[in-house]
Amino acid sequence: MTLNKQDNCLCGSLISYEQCCEPLHSGKKQAITAEALMRSRFTAYANKNESYLINTWDNATCPQSIDFSKDSSEWLRLEIVLVKKGGLKDKKGIVEFKAYFQQEGSEQVLNEVSRFVKKQGKWVYLDGKIKSIATESGTINQGLNAPCACGSGKKFKRCCG
Repeated sequence: MTLNKQDNCLCGSLISYEQCCEPLHSGKKQAITAEALMRSRFTAYANKNESYLINTWDNATCPQSIDFSKDSSEWLRLEIVLVKKGGLKDKKGIVEFKAYFQQEGSEQVLNEVSRFVKKQGKWVYLDGKIKSIATESGTINQGLNAPCACGSGKKFKRCCG
């Protein structure tokens, strides 16, 4: 999915991509809170922006690369469920979110709790735990044995987990 700079940002901020996540993706600005980083990473994931995702991931947990080649998902919207810390003066933060996506004709929702840390004044993604993946029919797959949201067909624990 390619965003038009004037379209509302996919992260749910209700402002244009050009004013919201684009300055973060281009390196002109940095996320000042863990929630802002979460929102920008969701939009980057939806746009398959591997370099931004890698650059905003803690070195201790970051994969070598992210393979989007088998990802057939269309990311639709983001809902922030809970934010714990992650503010201007904090060094750690937790953001629980629901990411809605379309895959193989059905809408699904990924519910994850993500941890963030601030290193050298910059927020980075540390790791996350999937709480559930549900389809519109209500079927729920939970945790590490759930199918990976990237669409690889592998279990989350064998893929992006």
